[in-house]
Amino acid sequence: MKNPLKFIQEVKQETFRITWPTKKETMMGAVMVFVLSTVAAIFFLILDQILRFLLNIILTINF
Repeated sequence: MKNPLKFIQEVKQETFRITWPTKKETMMGAVMVFVLSTVAAIFFLILDQILRFLLNIILTINF
């Protein structure tokens, strides 16, 4: 078990080593998330419409 004061000092040292993303990197990441979320939403919308159409055809077939 380590000394709590030494642990706090080590944590403080580690915080200085953190490299935070730049504003440009953060904005680019946010844009990528937005675009990929939109593409996924459109894909699932189209897939849902196709499956709904096929299901309606199957259910309306009279034997």
